[in-house]
Amino acid sequence: MAFSTLSMPRLPLLLRFQRPKLSFLTSNLQTPFDQFPHLSTLNPRHHQRSSMKAQASVSDLGIVERAIQLVQSSPPTWQSALLSNIIIFTLGSPLLVSGLSLSGIGAAFLLGTLTWRAFGSSGFLLVATYFVIGTAATKVKMAQKEAQGVAEKRKGRRGPGSVIGSSAAGCVCAFLSINGVGGEAFTRLWELAFVASFCTKLSDTVSSEIGKAYGKTTYLVTTFKVVPRGTEGAVSAEGTLAGLIASVLLAFVGYLKGQINIPGAAICVVAAQIANFGESLIGASLQEKEGFRWLNNDVVNVINISLGSILAVLMQKIILQS
Repeated sequence: MAFSTLSMPRLPLLLRFQRPKLSFLTSNLQTPFDQFPHLSTLNPRHHQRSSMKAQASVSDLGIVERAIQLVQSSPPTWQSALLSNIIIFTLGSPLLVSGLSLSGIGAAFLLGTLTWRAFGSSGFLLVATYFVIGTAATKVKMAQKEAQGVAEKRKGRRGPGSVIGSSAAGCVCAFLSINGVGGEAFTRLWELAFVASFCTKLSDTVSSEIGKAYGKTTYLVTTFKVVPRGTEGAVSAEGTLAGLIASVLLAFVGYLKGQINIPGAAICVVAAQIANFGESLIGASLQEKEGFRWLNNDVVNVINISLGSILAVLMQKIILQS
């Protein structure tokens, strides 16, 4: 009894003493979270860096969008041509190195920029197709060609002279188109001549390289005398057929990209075959002869592709008149 009598009065006192502590905790739990700003901004520098990164991402997207718009410029501009070639040559450098020397790549870059400015992506694709097929044909049976002494120098990697010799006529057509020579009526004509020049050169390259690799019998076009593979002015049935197919394929690419129509494609193929026969005549009768030492392969290439372009233009004009 004594124990309980002494303890009972103290219990309410203890409860009254503890009540403020409970109310303090309750009030704290009910306090809104936004009254503790240090909890919502734990690290201001982190938020600053995040904001800067977001702004940089937006800026990068803006640059990419502007670059895409520039590449897609219609009609093409020098800026779009330059940017497009920088991107393509950077991504395609492994393939370029396999087919061109470093100086040859520089010459090809100038050609690509000029082509894009004149004829846009369709013209560039045509030249790229020519390069891929021509390089592949040059690499066919390279070891055999080297053993026979008829392979291209530097494992088939072409230098600037070869690039210029293969594209001189096309560059002239590009300049004529850019400067609007002849007006609107001649715009399509220059593009036809451009396609014809590369059809001519591809046909020449493929016929020569496949003929040196697979030609069973090689004839000199002036006398039909059987001569060794790789002889200047010599032709073979295998090489001639391969060259014809190559010119048809490239003309078809030009047709698909809207550069030429079906009659124009046929003109390019026919002009290419006539020009290549003329080149064989020059090679057999003049090249490497006394007094014509200056008539090397690059010069003959210029004559060949120029003849192909001129023939295409003349044939087109005759068809239009008739």
